[in-house]
Amino acid sequence: MRNYKTQMEAAKNGIVTPEMEIVAKKEFLSAETIRERVAEGVVAIPCNVNHKSLSPEGIGMGLKTKINVNLGISGDCKNYDVEMQKVDAAISFGAEAIMDLSNYGKTNTFRRELIKKSPAMIGTVPMYDAIGYLEKDLLEIKAEDFLRVVRAHAEEGVDFMTIHAGINRRAIEAFRRDKRRMNIVSRGGSLLFAWMMMTGNENPFYEYYDQVLDILNEYDVTISLGDALRPGCIDDSTDGGQIAELIELGALTERAWARNVQVLVEGPGHMAMNEIEANMKLQKRICHNAPFYVLGPLVTDIAPGYDHITSAIGGAIAAASGADFLCYVTPAEHLRLPDLNDVKEGIIASRIAAHAADIAKGIPHARERDNEMSDARHALDWEKMFSLALDPEKAKRYYESTPPAERHTCSMCGKMCAVRTTNMILEGKEVKFCTEK
Repeated sequence: MRNYKTQMEAAKNGIVTPEMEIVAKKEFLSAETIRERVAEGVVAIPCNVNHKSLSPEGIGMGLKTKINVNLGISGDCKNYDVEMQKVDAAISFGAEAIMDLSNYGKTNTFRRELIKKSPAMIGTVPMYDAIGYLEKDLLEIKAEDFLRVVRAHAEEGVDFMTIHAGINRRAIEAFRRDKRRMNIVSRGGSLLFAWMMMTGNENPFYEYYDQVLDILNEYDVTISLGDALRPGCIDDSTDGGQIAELIELGALTERAWARNVQVLVEGPGHMAMNEIEANMKLQKRICHNAPFYVLGPLVTDIAPGYDHITSAIGGAIAAASGADFLCYVTPAEHLRLPDLNDVKEGIIASRIAAHAADIAKGIPHARERDNEMSDARHALDWEKMFSLALDPEKAKRYYESTPPAERHTCSMCGKMCAVRTTNMILEGKEVKFCTEK
């Protein structure tokens, strides 16, 4: 029987939890180091007490950059079997988190199955689910109804929830004063904005924030403070609305920590490359070094069909500059619900960005796999190369699609392979191209 409610409460009381022990082993750090960082709030371990299949992960300062995969059904695409195939792909490719963004019908059946089978952290956005769960139109939903959905998700075992509590009246005033090209692009943020404008009420997640925290504390759910006013195009980045909301998120972070609720803070979606580093430092400063969770950022707006690449570029810069958690973006972004192949492409792109950033940040052992790959390439050991690849199946399929005459090389260089040539010379052998040995 545990004598604490949340990981943060345990950490503040000097208790090293089993989850901290697991994270410490994964990160090659001491359990005491993890405990200290959780107590300070600079590391979060999202782990709902009802998520029994979870393999805990740490997010935050000095840890490996983690990635999240978004999936879930919509009114136009409501095949639960396909979504579960995406879950399997996310788990097989090593995603540390999966967010169920379903917004159609009775989503709790799918979510319960997801939580039951997934070793990855599960996140949700209760605002998305409110209309379908409550079967009410937006204007008919009361503040207490939103809290009912938060509690339902917590009871089911959700590890972290995106709560758009920062889009209050002050932030909206700044947003409306500072005219935008794209206005609000956050789905949850736009729904709350519409609800606030239609009812004349304050954001219920802000007005009743303490009640939200009480629910999250009860089940040890981490709050992911959503960025409802994130920029939806590079022309809107770092504007008054974004910064006004960020200031609110900094205050909300401290209020959550005071109630022993762990915090993630969500960050910008579209942003030119030259602004990313400054934004990461600004967030860390204003939000007291809470773990930072970014969507992208996408560094250009003209690549629909390739936004997994624009996102990976921004994500690598963001993570190298201090972001701790990357939300993947698929080639289908801005176009449609991603299919299974889109999900795979998005995961790989995000993992590349996260890994590249970990190398840049000097995360312990981050270079080891790269060095093993270099050794395998030096030895022209193709099977070893395939096993070390982020996507072994694709690497092997590409290699074998055009079989080389000389099996120790590939079809690009053949016998003129630089590695083969240099190895032969250093071994005292003669290199010949025009005559058979």
